[in-house]
Parts: sequence; structure tokens; C-alpha cells
Amino acid sequence: MENRTSGINRSRSRGRRIRRMLTAPLILVAALLIFLEDFLWDELARLLGVLARLPLWARLERWIKGLPAWAALPLFLVPMVVLFPLKIAALWLMTNHHVVLGLQIILLAKIAGTAIAARLFLLLKPTLLTVAWFARAYEWVTRWKARVMARLHQMYGWRLAAAMMLGLKRRWRGYASRAGLLTRLKQLLRKRGTDTE
Repeated sequence: MENRTSGINRSRSRGRRIRRMLTAPLILVAALLIFLEDFLWDELARLLGVLARLPLWARLERWIKGLPAWAALPLFLVPMVVLFPLKIAALWLMTNHHVVLGLQIILLAKIAGTAIAARLFLLLKPTLLTVAWFARAYEWVTRWKARVMARLHQMYGWRLAAAMMLGLKRRWRGYASRAGLLTRLKQLLRKRGTDTE
């Protein structure tokens, strides 16, 4: 009986190791996607925030912040609806032997959609969190993400990938500040803002 129990335990232990080996790459890919999305989310929201210096844009953002919850939720569909024809056009281009142009359009649409969604979420988060089911879903996603990230932080591959992504993020910020991209954009918007007043 004891032999049989130890055999079952070894089998379970082996099964757990195999499962860990198979899920580790999938978790790593998911984590990299989460990391990249977070990076894009933060940077693009910050970039769009610079546009708030324009009087018309600032008025639009104030209007969005004042929306009730029932109107705020459908607003998230706007980037998807607006960019959908672009994605269809990109697929058409790709099927007609313009693969590179099609991929560029899809990439630009993804970046624009992420930027708009990030800014909208930043503006609407306080309102959206007043909706009970949204608040529960947000809390669930936040906890799930924290669990995944905690597990990933223990993996050597993740630490390597995180260091690489952090290096890219620092390079991007360094390039943006050296090139003065945000400063130039702010100056241009400040100038436009004074011209229109």
C-alpha cells in the first residue's frame, strides 16, 4: 500500500513539473504583452495629455469627465468604431499584395486606439468605478494581473525580459527628452493656444 501511495505522489509531482514547464512560456508571453501594453498605455496617455493644453481639447476632456456612468461606458467603443474601417482597409491592402503598408496601418491603428483608450480611461475611471459591476470587474482584473506578475517575478526568463523592457523604456524616455519631442509638442500647443484665444 505504501509503495502504491509513493508511486501516485511521484506521478503527481511529475505531472506538476510538466505542467509548469508547459505553462511557463505561455505565462512569459502573456506577461510581455501585459508589460508592453502597460508601457504603451502609460506613455501614450501621457502624450495625449499634452494635447489638453489646446482650449478645444481641454473643453472636450472636461465634457468627457462630466459624463454620467451610463454615457461613459459606450464611449470606449468610439476608438474601436472609428478605427475599424482603417483595419479593414489594411486587410484589403494586405490581400492585394501591399503587405507592408497594411501592417503599418494596422500598427498605427493599434497605437492610436491604445492612446485614445488610455486617455479615455484616465478621464473616466472615477465615474466608471461608481458602476458596481465595473468596479468588481476592475478589481478582479487588477488582482489577476498582480497574481500573474507575482508568479512571473519568480521566473528567471521574466527577470531578463523585464530588464530588457525597462532598458527600452529608459531609452525611449531618453530619446524623447533629448529630441525634445514632448517639449516641442508643448511649445507648439502653447503657441496654438495663445493664437486661438
